[in-house]
Amino acid sequence: MSINKISAVIITLNEEQNIGRCINSLQNVADEIIVLDSYSSDTTEKICRDKGVKFIQRSWQDYSDSKNFANSQARFDHILSIDADEALSDELRNSIIKFKAETLLDGYFINRITNYCGKWIKHCGWYPDRKMRLWNRNKGRWDGAIHEKVTLDPTAKTGILSGNLLHYSFNSVNDHIVTANKFSQIAAEEAYKNGISANLLIDVLLNPLFTFIRKYFYQLGFLDGYYGFVICRISAFANFLKYIKIRELHKSEG
Repeated sequence: MSINKISAVIITLNEEQNIGRCINSLQNVADEIIVLDSYSSDTTEKICRDKGVKFIQRSWQDYSDSKNFANSQARFDHILSIDADEALSDELRNSIIKFKAETLLDGYFINRITNYCGKWIKHCGWYPDRKMRLWNRNKGRWDGAIHEKVTLDPTAKTGILSGNLLHYSFNSVNDHIVTANKFSQIAAEEAYKNGISANLLIDVLLNPLFTFIRKYFYQLGFLDGYYGFVICRISAFANFLKYIKIRELHKSEG
């Protein structure tokens, strides 16, 4: 019986707090681990080299460009894409090991669960955060400068692996606020580049309100307690930031 080979691919920038846990979870699962680093200034490089991964450095472009480049450096066609702040659960490890001994589909979705300030979040629209993370690179590629996703060939056959991808996203509320500010800027610039404007009433005033209502009530964020409320409020605020930044970009034209 032949065993299918997998290349695990990670992109990093100053991930010394996370990268060791990520790599450890891939041991005895991935046949190759590649880290594409955007010239980290912390100990990310040392940790990776000490763990014997294939370590490559390259200037940052955007998420999809970086991930597609990293995939091109892999020895094997089947790519397991994982972020530095993620790790495989034991159940997911076993699913992937089993998958390697079977006839493969073209791609597999994986459920991701997020750890927020020490609490696993099961609502707020955050779970199951199903992602395409294991696929044949000849059947798909990453697309999108922000909130990038894998686009597969229309004929590709897909399945779902059991187990969770453990996402250690935010150690503090401040981390979430910083990230919301960062990604709202990227989203605003992308929207502006595509000629999208922001309406003061609908986008700036009402959209954040409806975002909170949807996440907290309809997506049961209140069941996640205090941090559920915090997540829903910051998510709504991130939308507010995105739209006022779009308006500011358009104002700067004059």
